[in-house]
Order: sequence, then C-alpha cells, then structure tokens
Amino acid sequence: MTHASSTIPRAAVRGSAVGIFFMAFFGTLWAYTGIMGLNGWGVPLLLIAAITICIVLFICGVSLIRASRELTNQVSKTDFRRGNRTMFWFNIIFAAEGLAIFIMIAVCNATRHSELIPLIIAIIVGVHFLPLAHLFRVRIYYFTGTLLCLLAIITLLFVPEKVTLGEYQINAFMSVVGFGSALILWGTSLAIWLIGRRLLGIIPK
Repeated sequence: MTHASSTIPRAAVRGSAVGIFFMAFFGTLWAYTGIMGLNGWGVPLLLIAAITICIVLFICGVSLIRASRELTNQVSKTDFRRGNRTMFWFNIIFAAEGLAIFIMIAVCNATRHSELIPLIIAIIVGVHFLPLAHLFRVRIYYFTGTLLCLLAIITLLFVPEKVTLGEYQINAFMSVVGFGSALILWGTSLAIWLIGRRLLGIIPK
C-alpha cells in the first residue's frame, strides 16, 4: 500500500467522506420511497438490504476519515476563504432545492396530481447537482444530476403509474424513481469513495 502524500490536505479527503455520507443517506431515503411504492411486496427484505448498503457506505466514509489522520491540517488563507465561499453557496443551493421541492409538492397537491411528486422531486434533486459539480469541482456530479433527470423523464413517458403484481397494486412511479435514484446516489457514493482513496494514494490514479 502506498502511503498518503502529505501534500494532500486532510479537508479534501474528509470532504469526500462527507459526500459519501450524504449520498448514502439520501440514497437510502429514495430506496425507502421505492419500497413504499411496492405497497408491501418484498418487505422487509428490501428494507434490510437498503439499510445494509447504507451502513456499508458509511463504513467506507469512516475509513477515509480514519486514513486522513496522517495528513496535514494546514490550510492557506486562500483555501480558507474559498472553503467559506463554497459552503455559503452550498447552503444557498441546498435551501433553493428545499424551497423548490416544497413549492412543487404544494402545486401538485393543489392540482390533484400528487402522483407526479416523486418524479418532480427527482428532477429538482438532479438539477441541484449541476451547480454542485462546478462548486465542488466533482465532475461525477454532472452525471449524477443528468441521470436523475433522465430517470424521472423516462419514467413519466414510458412507465405506467400503477402496476398490478399478484395481489399487490404497485405505484410504479414511486418504485421506479425511488429505486433508480437510490442506485444512482449509491453509485455516486461509491465513486466518491474511490476518489478519496486515490487522494490518499491507496489505489493508483
């Protein structure tokens, strides 16, 4: 194993770990949305599987934090100001995402199109990844955002709202978007973990 280079700041690796935690947590929430859409089919095995994946990804994030202890914690004034500016815009983007979701849920409920809520939320979440990709300089977020938007659009165009599976009436919109979004976010979490390991020099670039 190659030892981590001291030129890599600890904050960079720990930032990757935070990204893993976010993707793992919200991916699991999306998986739960998919499970709710199944209306009892496949529960509790799917729920156990989703929680297990989340735990494994959290362990991956913790492993990066533990491995970053040997790195320097020195940050230049320029990097410090850039970090503060990044967090400011992250909070703005996150707040805008939350506000957009709140407004669209209200509109869908008012117009009696609540079936569109998971699709619209997936699009809003996908769009919010695009400025984050530029803000954090993580190119994979462009793919994450694009895939989430495409998933919602394809589901709306080609997937029926309801599907009957035996004695279960499945909300296909919730299940397809829920599980699809979970896989996209979990995949992003895994990719971020690999990026963090490259920063540490554990795997070759």
